[in-house]
Amino acid sequence: MPGDIFVGNLPFDATEVQLKEHFQPVGEVHSVQLMTDRKGRSRCFGFIMIENPEDAVSELNEKEFRGRKLRVSRAIPNTPTRPHHGHGRFRRNDRY
Repeated sequence: MPGDIFVGNLPFDATEVQLKEHFQPVGEVHSVQLMTDRKGRSRCFGFIMIENPEDAVSELNEKEFRGRKLRVSRAIPNTPTRPHHGHGRFRRNDRY
C-alpha cells in the first residue's frame, strides 16, 4: 500500500529525479516533492510517496546519498491542532 515518507538531510543540489532513482529499488515511487524556500533554494528535505514505505524506512534510513546520511521516516498528515503550522501536507513523524 503506498504511503508518504519524510526524507531529510538531503544535499542542496539533490533533484527529484535523483531521489526517485535512489528509492526505486525499494518500491515503486509515485511522487517526489522537494521543499524549497521563497527564493527557490533547497531546504534539504522532502516527501516521497512510495509503494512500500516501511521497507524504505528500514532499508534507507541512515544510508548515504551523495555524501550525506539520509534521515528517512514515515510522514504523518498535518493535523488542524496547530493551525499556525498547517502550511504543509505532512510533517516529520519524530518532531512532536
